[in-house]
Amino acid sequence: MKNTTLNMIDDLVKRYPALAVCRSSIQEAVEAICASYSNGGKVIACGNGGSASDAEHIVGELMKGFILKRPIDDELYGKMKEVCPNEADYLRDNLQGALPAISLMNAVALNSAFANDQAPDLAMAQQVLGLGTKEDILIGISTSGNSTNVIYAVQMAKVKGIKTIGLLGGRECKLKELCDISICVPEMETYKIQELHLPVYHALCMAVENEFFLN
Repeated sequence: MKNTTLNMIDDLVKRYPALAVCRSSIQEAVEAICASYSNGGKVIACGNGGSASDAEHIVGELMKGFILKRPIDDELYGKMKEVCPNEADYLRDNLQGALPAISLMNAVALNSAFANDQAPDLAMAQQVLGLGTKEDILIGISTSGNSTNVIYAVQMAKVKGIKTIGLLGGRECKLKELCDISICVPEMETYKIQELHLPVYHALCMAVENEFFLN
């Protein structure tokens, strides 16, 4: 891991001292996400309510430039010139390098159909079954750590050999036991947990971006 990446994690803890207890798990999560990307995988994120918004937020930071500009590399630009020579410069100048990520929360038609036809608490697990590969990594976000649908998604991920990260609170919970890596922020109330989740996943996204796009 780059020294600049480690410095980002140190800066997170400096700005949010309560997260010192999570430092090692945050670094472990960065390493796991980077390993997934290096092996051709993607991030799969899920959660409920505010945590669903967090899942979408994570995808937004990974799929486009977050802190860095992520310029298009020369190899891809060359292919752009072959396929669409008149638009190649526009594409190169405006597109950004992407870290593949999907949220399980935005498939409204699929989720509602599965909930209506089968079992509502298995809608996320169904998507993991259909979309997940062993190279991927799943981030399950839950302030209680006991969200049934997230638990089922994590279980299906493990069935498929997908590494799992839990972004959780300070309570003892089922997801802490299930996930390969558990980032347990030291708060008990939902809104306080969410207030610490945001800087944690910002740091995760920033650190992973730094590993792949900082020259």
